[in-house]
Amino acid sequence: MKAFTTLTSTAASLTDNGRLMANVDTDMIIPKQFLKTTEREGLSEGLFYELKTKADGSPNPDFVLNKPAAAGAGILIAGENFGCGSSREHAPWALLDQGITCVIAPSFADIFHNNCYKNGILPIVLPVDVCEGLAAQTGGANHRFTVDLASQTITTPDGQQIAFDVDNGRKASLLEGLDEIGETMHSASAIETYESGRKLSMPWLERQA
Repeated sequence: MKAFTTLTSTAASLTDNGRLMANVDTDMIIPKQFLKTTEREGLSEGLFYELKTKADGSPNPDFVLNKPAAAGAGILIAGENFGCGSSREHAPWALLDQGITCVIAPSFADIFHNNCYKNGILPIVLPVDVCEGLAAQTGGANHRFTVDLASQTITTPDGQQIAFDVDNGRKASLLEGLDEIGETMHSASAIETYESGRKLSMPWLERQA
């Protein structure tokens, strides 16, 4: 898993009638027809497919990720309860394939929130009004944000610094680029020490039936 340290990027905001979209579920993030693969590459084709594509299959020019100002955006700003619905891990995979490694929202569905950390995406929870303020600064010229995980701050295009909270354990894993397997391997020495001690203290467990 790629480490997350500092991200400086443009941002895209998911809005509907001028308000941040709430309850964006995993089927909206990536519809079911794109779930036939276990490969993580190429999934950006299905990312927000029903929003970014017209009925005839042509691109929807009004969708934020189809707009030139959002090209290369690594940050997504959304409304409450982002990632609700099913537990499909393809949702964070599709975001990663698009190049999005940070999602900012007032709240996240629990499973999606956990899946983000497992795949190197930083989910940031901020109050609704703060998210709306960040969204208002997207879409313009040179609208670059900096997300610094070490200092737990977001620097906005207008120079404001906003602090955010993150679990210390998950922060450490992101900074080091450790998924669950990586975290286990990180403790390989301690595991080997335990196993060696167990063989001495409980040798009967090593006997074959």
